[in-house]
Amino acid sequence: MNNILFFLTPKAMCAFVYDDYTIRQALEKMESAGYTALPILSRRGEYRGTVTEGDLLWALKNMCYMDMRQAEARKIMEINRRKDHVPVKVTTNMRDLIQRASNQNFVPVVDDKAAFIGIITRGAIIKYCSELLFPED
Repeated sequence: MNNILFFLTPKAMCAFVYDDYTIRQALEKMESAGYTALPILSRRGEYRGTVTEGDLLWALKNMCYMDMRQAEARKIMEINRRKDHVPVKVTTNMRDLIQRASNQNFVPVVDDKAAFIGIITRGAIIKYCSELLFPED
């Protein structure tokens, strides 16, 4: 398997937030999606980073003083993020994809123009590897 697109969850099926969302909007999106981290996209569709539950929690404490009204006034790009998930291009090889997935629970995938096209989850890669290693199960 050399094509990483085999593992791709397309953008249309991904939960994400836009870089102009407020902290409150990001919290609500994360709650409704049920994920602990979401990709951040520009309105043009470019990948801008990753926001996590922890990032939002610290932003509420440090920027909004635990006040949801203030969370409506602050944009998510204003908050300090602990670590952005580093994206890969659609042309990335499997070795590099697996290396990246070993350090983050999903890998954002971008095209040649840096437009976000979806994610590859670590779970999808592990499932594929498991089927290769244990075909009889």
